[in-house]
Amino acid sequence: MKGRSFLLALAATAMVLLTLALGVWSAMARQSPLRIVDQPLALPRAARFMPRDAALTLHWLVDPRQVPAYAQAVAPVRQRRLVNESTRQLRDGAFALAGLDFSSELAGWIGPEVSLAVLQAPSSQVGAPPSDSWVLALSSRDEDGAKRFLQRFWQTRSLAGTDLQISRYRGMGLISGRGALLGRDPQPIATALIDDDLLLLASGRGALEQALDVSQLDSQHQLGDPELVSDLQRFGRGAAILTAKPPAMDRWLGVPSAITSRPDLEGMVAVLSPQSSDLAMDAVVRFRQAVIPLATKGSEADALLRSAGGDADALAVLADPAAVVSTESDGPMAQWIAPVIQQALASADSGAAAAVIGLDDGPLLWQQGSEGWILGTRPNRPESDRVDERLQGLGLSASTLASDGQPLQVWTRLARQRRHGAETLQAELAVALERQSGVSWWGETLDGLRHRAEGGTLNQRLQQLQQLQDGGQIPLEQRLALAASPSRDHLGEWRPWELVQGVAGRSLLPAVQGLAIAGGADQQDQPVQDGRVSSLRLRARLQLG
Repeated sequence: MKGRSFLLALAATAMVLLTLALGVWSAMARQSPLRIVDQPLALPRAARFMPRDAALTLHWLVDPRQVPAYAQAVAPVRQRRLVNESTRQLRDGAFALAGLDFSSELAGWIGPEVSLAVLQAPSSQVGAPPSDSWVLALSSRDEDGAKRFLQRFWQTRSLAGTDLQISRYRGMGLISGRGALLGRDPQPIATALIDDDLLLLASGRGALEQALDVSQLDSQHQLGDPELVSDLQRFGRGAAILTAKPPAMDRWLGVPSAITSRPDLEGMVAVLSPQSSDLAMDAVVRFRQAVIPLATKGSEADALLRSAGGDADALAVLADPAAVVSTESDGPMAQWIAPVIQQALASADSGAAAAVIGLDDGPLLWQQGSEGWILGTRPNRPESDRVDERLQGLGLSASTLASDGQPLQVWTRLARQRRHGAETLQAELAVALERQSGVSWWGETLDGLRHRAEGGTLNQRLQQLQQLQDGGQIPLEQRLALAASPSRDHLGEWRPWELVQGVAGRSLLPAVQGLAIAGGADQQDQPVQDGRVSSLRLRARLQLG
């Protein structure tokens, strides 16, 4: 009897300890910085004050106070301190652009939702560039935090000599004047407090009144936009929502002018989401006409990927390669990725790769490594006779070469070489063709073709592409994966990256370890009769470490 009482007491004690442990673990998990991205995606209340026709809007849905802690938690141990400081500096610099000191003015009360809208207004002077205005919405964790901030904010600027104007508009109290951080030129700024827990700041009284105006009509603000709400439901989860109209896509996002100048372009919606130490993006770009063809050769592209191997700093899968290298292509996807592929092909001396790609209707696999480029195509695609005609036009001659017991078709050119003071002519390989079951492999070098069947860095590029797939959805037909070096080269020339580095006050390129991008027809859009849709789906993943 005593033994059973002891066992019951022991079991009861274990249950109490287990319950306490679960409670502590649950509380710690709720406060963990790793949970800041684990939430459903929805527009914040501040979207009611963001016009649908705003040039650019950004809704940040996680607590900005926890962002440095999250970055530190997912960073390698040796880099955690540096990552925390860099992220903190980037966050503080972003708020400083609006004349706000995050540490002293915002950290004590700011809530988990921050929204920004850039409103492009026509210039008042003929020939002058358009002037941009902005509206910033900050949520408050409590009812008194935003009030205390407003009192200190305007008191500090009033003591510095700022003339304040206090008025009412649509039942709201507005305060406007000119303010700035110490050492910065004063800029017009206006504020309004909504329901004691939502603070609106704007670049002037006019911009703030426009935000209050659109909040009265569901047809004008983002919170009442059914198409935007539908897009967010399909994305699922994320940490930030970005919308952009064509002018902002050109000016702020660095989208190629061939895309932004299209008269049928409506705009884009993108969701940003941290994935461990990586940053993922999922976006939809909408056009007024059905111009995006649905994927039809997905299985053939997958077969090329399964047969690939070797080393690669860059890997691409192209559904319609001839359109990519054509300067006359009017397809949005080709216009978007063509500059990246063409820049890589321009580095090839012979132009042989461009000749093969320009004759292939796809799918095509392209990889670039230390041993040159390799192209994978379907059997007898493109036709070797057509390729031979194109290559002969480049001054190349065709012949057959035995390599490891397998016949290779090669194209060479005669080149002068000086040895021991005497000039000689020697055949230089420009491209070699190796036919295997199911795939034709075109290579710049014999070593590249020989090592293609071996394991190498290509597996890393394949993993990058795999991370872009969304569950059981059909993979997007145009895919590109880059290693650290080419990723840094392309990001270094990208306008948004330059802006972010300017805010951070330092170069962020050393942290870049890879970049992968995929694009194609939005499978959830309704196709028209010719198998085309009006929405382009884009996914990207930036590897940081």
